[in-house]
Amino acid sequence: MANLDNQPRYGASYARGADLIDAGLRAHMLRVYNYMASALVVTGLVAWLAFQAAGGYGIQFSGEGIIGVTQFGVLLFNPIAQLVLFFVTLGLVGFISFRIGHIQVGTALGLFLLYAAVLGLFLSTIFLVYSGTSIAQVFFITAATFGVTSLWGYTTKRDLTSMGHFLFMGLIGIIIASLVGIFWHSSALQFAISVIGVVVFTGLTAYDTQKIKDMYTVNDDGSIAGRKAVMGALSLYLDFVNLFLMLLRLFGNGRN
Repeated sequence: MANLDNQPRYGASYARGADLIDAGLRAHMLRVYNYMASALVVTGLVAWLAFQAAGGYGIQFSGEGIIGVTQFGVLLFNPIAQLVLFFVTLGLVGFISFRIGHIQVGTALGLFLLYAAVLGLFLSTIFLVYSGTSIAQVFFITAATFGVTSLWGYTTKRDLTSMGHFLFMGLIGIIIASLVGIFWHSSALQFAISVIGVVVFTGLTAYDTQKIKDMYTVNDDGSIAGRKAVMGALSLYLDFVNLFLMLLRLFGNGRN
């Protein structure tokens, strides 16, 4: 009979390897969340500062239009400027997504933060519509919802791939319905878009978190790991911002 005590012991080395992978994965996810949080801070700060530079809460609505707005505000809230900012954000996201494999990690992160800043300028208009208290409350609701959902996506053993395909179709439906809403103003349609949007972006948070986790490989070098972290942070950032905007439509209180 073979002496089992003399056989190679793989269990301990395997456990050590698994521990290293777990530690690396946790570090990778922490990096993703830190990048995402940094971008959210940039967006919020730029949006608030831009609104203050535009006139802040001194801006009022009257029968003659908007009063109390500065020259910067006139430029910022101009429909043409808003359209330009919208297309700039789309262009930056597209450039980062398609060129991520060919640019340095620092460049990718810089473009991501630039995108967050431009989006902050674009989203400064929410302070014209909603009260500051309402915006803060919805932000914390969004953060709690995002945190719970992302944690579930990270820990669940269920494969969310099929759910991701379903959510993507829901996202296409939201985009089409939003385009229809531009030409057909309906409160019922806007309410439906917001409710479906909350469901879709909550689901995408879990799906994207699992995808980021599954894409992690312990053998990735610094550049590849860094690019994956930036793209993962961008995906979760978009989920968070869109979830926030959908919840704000549902629960936000207008300015007095």
